[in-house]
Amino acid sequence: MRSVDLNADLAEGDVLSPGDLGLLDAVTSASLACGFHAGGPDLMRTTAAACVARRVVIGAHVSYRDREGFGRRAMDVPPAVLVGDIVDQWEALAAQVGAVGGGIAFVKPHGALYDRMGVDRTVAASVVEAVRQVGGGMLVAQAGTVVVDPARGAGIRVVPEGFPDRAYLADGRLAPRRGPGALIEDPEVVGRRALSLVREGGADAVDGTWTAVEVETLCLHGDSPGAADAARAVREALEGAGIVVRPFTGGPGPDPRLPPDP
Repeated sequence: MRSVDLNADLAEGDVLSPGDLGLLDAVTSASLACGFHAGGPDLMRTTAAACVARRVVIGAHVSYRDREGFGRRAMDVPPAVLVGDIVDQWEALAAQVGAVGGGIAFVKPHGALYDRMGVDRTVAASVVEAVRQVGGGMLVAQAGTVVVDPARGAGIRVVPEGFPDRAYLADGRLAPRRGPGALIEDPEVVGRRALSLVREGGADAVDGTWTAVEVETLCLHGDSPGAADAARAVREALEGAGIVVRPFTGGPGPDPRLPPDP
């Protein structure tokens, strides 16, 4: 039976909002900002507690040190410094997640760092080394990008990610965020694209051509308007088509990385 994980990027605001909680009710994993582009210790802990209560798997949403630009500005950081920054972010989140009885299962870079590791081998190598150092074991990334082979070579599981609420270019890359049609906000359209990504293995690009996209997890951006509605629409579309929605970290039934049900 086909299955897929749903993930959201969270802990990026000032507080854990009702919309964030709505997202957590629909997704199966969540990447939490670690303070470099957004968030802070209190929000990390509050969001982690909400994840643990819902058995949502937690990941570290690491980024460049760029709160002013929300981590979306390309930055040139020496490799050793970037490795240290990623490790520091993991450790900061781990302290807060551990305080509420949870653990971190994966790393998912944010914004410019996510994009850069897909095309820059030096940045990719730094991300891989940082994940190796923290013992994360899993890295969420786009399939076919330059980070995939070195990560797998280091024994890290790469989880290919798709974006039903973002437009794609014909080559499989995400359309620039500020370009026309880059953000898809209609929950019904997002749900259809999620189904296409999982069942058909791709989606229509901005120029109308078919683009193949390998996915094991689908991302729903927490800072998008109506994100919780889109998440519910995606989950309903997938489950209505007989697709099992579950964490990518485990098989059928309760996930082994999560605490048992009370």
